[in-house]
Amino acid sequence: MLVKQNKMNYSRRTFIEFLGKGSVLGVSSIALAPLLKACKTEPTTVDETAEYAAKILFESVVPNSNDAVTLAQGFKDEVLITFGDKISAKDFFGTHSDYIAFIPLNEDASEGILWNNHEYLDPVLMGTYAPYEEKTKEQVDKERYVVGGSFVHIKLSQNGLWSVVQDSEYNIRVNGNTEIPFLWDEKVGGTNSAIGTMGNCAGGITPWGTILTCEENTDMFYGEDIYDENGTIVDKTPSDYHWDKFYDYPTAHFGWVVECNPKTGENQKIVAMGKCAHECATVHQLEDGRVVVYSGDDSNDRCLYKYVSNKPNDLKDGTLYVANLEEGKWITLSYDENEILQQHFKNQTEVLVRLREAAYLVGGSKLNRPEDIEIDPVTGDVLVALTNNIPKGDYHGSIVKIIEDSTDKTGITFKSEVFQVGGKEHGFSCPDNMAFDPKGNFWFTTDVSGSSIGKGEYEFMLSNGLFLIPRTGEKAGQILRVATAPRDAELTGPYFHPSGKYLFLSVQHPGEKSKSIDELTSHWPDGGDAIPKSGVIVISGESLDILMA
Repeated sequence: MLVKQNKMNYSRRTFIEFLGKGSVLGVSSIALAPLLKACKTEPTTVDETAEYAAKILFESVVPNSNDAVTLAQGFKDEVLITFGDKISAKDFFGTHSDYIAFIPLNEDASEGILWNNHEYLDPVLMGTYAPYEEKTKEQVDKERYVVGGSFVHIKLSQNGLWSVVQDSEYNIRVNGNTEIPFLWDEKVGGTNSAIGTMGNCAGGITPWGTILTCEENTDMFYGEDIYDENGTIVDKTPSDYHWDKFYDYPTAHFGWVVECNPKTGENQKIVAMGKCAHECATVHQLEDGRVVVYSGDDSNDRCLYKYVSNKPNDLKDGTLYVANLEEGKWITLSYDENEILQQHFKNQTEVLVRLREAAYLVGGSKLNRPEDIEIDPVTGDVLVALTNNIPKGDYHGSIVKIIEDSTDKTGITFKSEVFQVGGKEHGFSCPDNMAFDPKGNFWFTTDVSGSSIGKGEYEFMLSNGLFLIPRTGEKAGQILRVATAPRDAELTGPYFHPSGKYLFLSVQHPGEKSKSIDELTSHWPDGGDAIPKSGVIVISGESLDILMA
């Protein structure tokens, strides 16, 4: 969907009306399920008699190109963990941090399991860069370990600082070497399991306390199969990292939503949600225990999906739909219910493996890089970040609101609105990851590419950042820049502690434009002449305390 940002003018009043009226109260229950809901985006019952107005004593931080996390007044940050930090005797934390989730381990959530995606890697900074002909298996094996994800046991000390509990049983790595079975009755790519997960971008958390991590641009690692009109593989796109030079795994093994269990270390690839460049898997639980999961395919002209399970706590037996925004319909991708799918594919498994083709055939809308998806905790509306689509002239992206006609989100009709667009007049560009805090205020990060930021259309974006839109109070509806990222980096995966007084945030790919170890563009977080490292920070401070009061 092409967004013509130059013809749209959204006022502060429009923004407030979009977010909806009402307030979200603080968390009162300490049971696991309510804590998980408070951390994520389940609809919250609003006490209409309660009055909450966000009190904000700070101004937006001034855009800059500093090699640091620059915060607005009243906020502070601590570095929790970075690439290469030991988490056990055998494992260390991965690189290129993205999606974050936090699962409390005790009643006051002062201890918990932090999950962090490790999306991809920088061969220059790792010392593994080489042309295809020269790359070694040793280099590939080094790269395969640093992607995937990490479970890390963290604890809050009496002085208010978070730290990693070393050698905890919960400190577990999932990476490009991990064998992961498919949650499916038929073989996928000729086998019942795959080796590794990579390209892990955003994700979600289930009501039963497992993590959904999403495999996005897996073609970077193993390429992507090309099919002819008869469904035969005739070629493959080249990979960027050349892992397929030494590991000839089927490309059908990658591009799935993967469920990871923090308590057991077990993992499984969820076939029922299809294969594409999954950005996220945002979960809504129904009263009967079934779930609805939203996911976007993060690439130009790709689609938005919804999975509805048939059984409680189930991610295998359900129906996958693709969105048609022009008609306001969710179109089923069930092989048995769709004649055009029967004409082009052999069975449901083939439909799911070749999801992008299937989605186009049934009429899925081609969108501008659908990335993160969040559910408004007050209104229940579904927000979708469309980051941009430069070939179509959409440089700055937009946020779309999906209003389901069914109250439980299982229906097949909806309304949609292009609510907000990026651009210089709004002070941001390319919305990416989003989050609601426990008070219902809206937060989002931006994803302007390192090669473009500060130039041309993006001249006003000297760095990527973290933004806040208060729901109530004197600054309701204003777009406030809370943080700027270090040089060449983006801020990703914002995730709130149940108290709302701590915001976990990833700093991804600082120094990504470095030409060599001798020509570094960033030294975050250690400074000096240090090689830059991705990692997770914790934002807190008086301004956040006041917001949560």
